[in-house]
Amino acid sequence: MKITSVNIFQLSGIGPVKEGAWKPVVVRVNTDEGISGYGEVGLSYGAGSNAGVGMIKDLARRIIGLDPINNEKIWESLFRTTFWGMGGGAVVFGGISGIDIALWDIKGKALGVPVYKLLGGKTRDKLRAYAAQIQFGWEEERRFLVRPEEYAETALKAVEEGFTCVKVDPIKFPINGVSSSDWHTRGLLTHEVLRGAVDRVKAIREAVGPAVDIIVEMHASTDTNTAIQIGRVLEEFNCLYYEEPVHPLNVDSMLEIARNVKIPIASGERIYSRWGYKEFLEKRALHIIQPDLGLAGGITEVKKICDMANIYDVAVQCHNAGSPISVAATLQLEAAIPNFFIHEHHVSSIREESIRMCKYNYQPKNGYFEIPDLPGIGQELSEEAIQEAAKIIIE
Repeated sequence: MKITSVNIFQLSGIGPVKEGAWKPVVVRVNTDEGISGYGEVGLSYGAGSNAGVGMIKDLARRIIGLDPINNEKIWESLFRTTFWGMGGGAVVFGGISGIDIALWDIKGKALGVPVYKLLGGKTRDKLRAYAAQIQFGWEEERRFLVRPEEYAETALKAVEEGFTCVKVDPIKFPINGVSSSDWHTRGLLTHEVLRGAVDRVKAIREAVGPAVDIIVEMHASTDTNTAIQIGRVLEEFNCLYYEEPVHPLNVDSMLEIARNVKIPIASGERIYSRWGYKEFLEKRALHIIQPDLGLAGGITEVKKICDMANIYDVAVQCHNAGSPISVAATLQLEAAIPNFFIHEHHVSSIREESIRMCKYNYQPKNGYFEIPDLPGIGQELSEEAIQEAAKIIIE
């Protein structure tokens, strides 16, 4: 089997929401045996989608004519012979990741089995999930929640759907609902910011009760001092873990927070490859790692990262904020690893513009995912998405 071409699809939403900040980049690797595999570059948000397209254009030319079954050999080549590969970063590793996921999809399809069987088989039959980023609401329309009671109502909505865990960024939006010059989250925090975080998390806790878990995320908008301030005042709400409280590549700052806040620390969506995770694990700066399959090196690399974390008794919650291609690939890996903890079900995944991008709609039932059993990763783009995407082909 040989790779004959690579398609790049830059998606901008299907239906009423288009041309927004969320623009997934999906890769399709095609072979001379008529089998195609799908992968995704994890740069669907923020400033990076166009760079992801460009990276795939460069890397795709290097894999034409190669045997896609040899994913390990291809990964090493893209990592070690592209010069920038060993330097890492979101764009380079995003490109490697998208191609790698597609190669695993091809392998599963060629052998007629889901990818999890190629990774050692299931370690569990269902995957617990949480409702992520409820500060944007938990419905079709994107909202920016401000008042504590809005946070409580949204958390309850997710719980009524069967979720036993929710995640929130309680300082994402100022308490007055607009951009505020007084809303500083670095340096030292004012009473207003601390009170805003406490009131929102308290409202969620009082609404959902003690049995529902709450994950608190900072998106690295805090520094070491302010993360410790917020973490300490939130300890009373028994939060499950504290996500990305400081710059994602600053190991010593993360470690200082872990030693000063009595909430487990999680991070990883902006950490790339085994080399990126190595010092965090060795210094025991993280209790939960959150590698993104579309950014940390694809299935080939993230499986190794998870196995390395297992040595240090560190659990895994893969970061997942892409299209349904990313969701399906993530479920395959999570099914196989022994140190899986919980699956991130991002609010974007419940919205029609995302669901319509692909053929299959994987959603949790009563807060748990069943594992896709179709060959490969178990997901492909819909014809509608292919037609509406910006497309490039490398032959």
